[in-house]
Amino acid sequence: MISLRRRTVLATGAAALAAPALILPARAEGLAPTPTMRGGANNCRPGAPLVDRIGGGGFLMTGSVRRAGDGAPLPGRRIQIWAHTTEGHERDARSHGATLTDAEGHFALDMPQIVPAFGQPHGHLAYDADYDDGGFRTVFLRPIMGSARDRTLDVAFVLEPA
Repeated sequence: MISLRRRTVLATGAAALAAPALILPARAEGLAPTPTMRGGANNCRPGAPLVDRIGGGGFLMTGSVRRAGDGAPLPGRRIQIWAHTTEGHERDARSHGATLTDAEGHFALDMPQIVPAFGQPHGHLAYDADYDDGGFRTVFLRPIMGSARDRTLDVAFVLEPA
């Protein structure tokens, strides 16, 4: 029996526009890797500092990081997050930060409310292998929120070994 841990939206590229919520099991055999979004490196700041929060907070970016294939959680993985928010544009250094996954492969980062940019409320996240042990491929995500009023966004990274 597979236990369901939490509701996680697997948001990647254009599929994120209409992607329904997907329940990811705690472990899943045959879990496919998350494809990286073309152009996802736009405004990424390699080596963004590890932070407890970005700006004043009020919006919660959460997610999980798992290994492709067996779905094992990946602790200690560095996830960079940036967005156009009520406090700054996605190009601004103050709108960037990084966090690490916990023992179960989960992460959370409080940040200012995301606001629409280019007509869509969205965030940017990256797992950058250059700032980790290099065991997995880099993945960029640009998940789109259901509404500009949403106060949370939850995403999943499924990393493919390099």
